[in-house]
Amino acid sequence: MSINETPLPMKAKFITTILGAILMAIPSLAQDKTTVRANSSDISDNLDLRAVATIFGESKDLEDFERRINDPKSQISNLDLNNDNYVDYLRVIESVEGNAHIIVIQSVLDKDLYQDIATVEVEKDRNNNVTVQVVGDTYMYGNNYIYEPVYVHRPVIYTTFWVPFYRPYHSSWYWGYYPAYYSYWRPFPIFRYRNHIALHINYGISFNYVSYRRCGVAYNAYYGRRANGYERRYPNRSFSHRNRGYTNRYDMDRNRTIKTRVPGSRELAYNTPRSSSVKPRTSTPRTGYTNSNTSVKPRTNNNSSVSPKPRTVSTPRNNNTGVKPRTGIKPRTRNNNSYSTPRSSNSTPRNYTKPRTRSNTKISKPRTYTPRSTQSRSFSKPSRSNSTFSKGSTRSSSNRSSTRSSSRRGGRI
Repeated sequence: MSINETPLPMKAKFITTILGAILMAIPSLAQDKTTVRANSSDISDNLDLRAVATIFGESKDLEDFERRINDPKSQISNLDLNNDNYVDYLRVIESVEGNAHIIVIQSVLDKDLYQDIATVEVEKDRNNNVTVQVVGDTYMYGNNYIYEPVYVHRPVIYTTFWVPFYRPYHSSWYWGYYPAYYSYWRPFPIFRYRNHIALHINYGISFNYVSYRRCGVAYNAYYGRRANGYERRYPNRSFSHRNRGYTNRYDMDRNRTIKTRVPGSRELAYNTPRSSSVKPRTSTPRTGYTNSNTSVKPRTNNNSSVSPKPRTVSTPRNNNTGVKPRTGIKPRTRNNNSYSTPRSSNSTPRNYTKPRTRSNTKISKPRTYTPRSTQSRSFSKPSRSNSTFSKGSTRSSSNRSSTRSSSRRGGRI
């Protein structure tokens, strides 16, 4: 020690040592601290189950369903669990338990390494009513994240399930061996994927969120064969560890602000997180009318206070435009179904009582026509007077016939 250096007191050294130890312990304390907040993005945001339900209703069979969810043109999935900067291929396998079909969507991560993402559970009851539930895997979406779609028309894929000698579908594709239509694509940023996937969701379908599983017994029979390679590799990345304080993805969505595209337009919308200060609306029955604005009084219909005046038409409407109304015209009044001043006309009305007769026209005798059935025609001379045949003399039939024959030859009678 030099002469100019002065030794530090023991108390000062002790304080310096304590401060150094505290500063070194702060990072470790910050790592152990758990902050409960709604993240802006999550792994489960990379596959929308409503889009999966839409595609399932449009597919003709499970092979077509697998092709649609891996179509590079549609890009339904945005999952990249193995972090190779490419979207994972999703294969489809099926498990049949009684009348229930458990259709599993698995992500292909590596050679013989798969992870269950979601299941489509189809069940038919005794009345041939089919119900569909799209259930997110617990590791990916939390507990009981279930959507139950209600399709407008019965999907064609239903007809492929309950047939004689049915064989469950199992995808033949695996790591490094994919169909010809499939090609790799890079994942989107999460906000861009939300806007993209909104175009592939059929909002004409009712997506009912439920918290119970209809095919619980059938799924428990499949649970022993569940693929969980990613879960075993990263057990601390489950939904309960990623988002503490939330039950599932649905509960988390209600507590965070998400920017999505409005269906059918290019506008963006933000959901409103739940707030304890905002009270929900209540639907109480209306017993009476109450107005919170005291300056405005409601209308009352009390005959004692308000006596409405009847409308009178005694005075004609006066026009202030300067045009005088016409005078001298008596209005028509109806008294005992008769008019006081009936209309009159100078012209004499038509009289239809007498039938019309023809003047200067006399018909003495009606015309008679002799039928043509006789063999010879007869021509009778007109009589000069009616007195010729008044004596009652008649000719015999023989004289008439001779007369007709002689007249034909030109002889006299």
